[in-house]
Amino acid sequence: MTASSDHDRDHVERVSLYALHALPAGEASGVQAHLAACAECRRELETLRPTIRAFVSWPTDVLRAPASLWERLTRRIATETGEDPFVPPPRQRTESEWEEVAPGISCKLLATDTEEHRVSMLVRLAPGTDYPPHRHGGVEELHLLDGELLIDDKKLYPGDFIRAEPGSVDHRVWSETGCTCVLITSTNDELR
Repeated sequence: MTASSDHDRDHVERVSLYALHALPAGEASGVQAHLAACAECRRELETLRPTIRAFVSWPTDVLRAPASLWERLTRRIATETGEDPFVPPPRQRTESEWEEVAPGISCKLLATDTEEHRVSMLVRLAPGTDYPPHRHGGVEELHLLDGELLIDDKKLYPGDFIRAEPGSVDHRVWSETGCTCVLITSTNDELR
């Protein structure tokens, strides 16, 4: 949403915080009243909801900032406030296990949405491994974390993102180098 005379930065921020359920209770009713009267802000709220729903199903460890960022932030706040830095106790991580689902292909389940028939997972291909050809049963989103991945005629590098529409087919998915990716896909995909 772009800031205009009627929709300043405060409205944009408050609608975003409202969507995240991050407003103090006393402020939420004011935003609700504004949303009832403002079509532009209602549209903005509706555009935020799918993204927020996608992240809600992810485990918090995936979205948590690394300890080094928390340490820098704590030092900066302490410097600015003149108080001693707050150092939270180290967190114990519970790791789900990698599962070898086929030779050279391992997955680590992050989240499952049975109502929407979606799954989020980390997928690791060993060097020289092919993933089976498949037809997408829903939207597939892939973010490559490391290595190189070839999907038909497209070569992906770390940081690349690709989206496939329902019904489309990946005829060949393979990695010469080995790779790891975040994959959000339909549980209705059809292997060929």
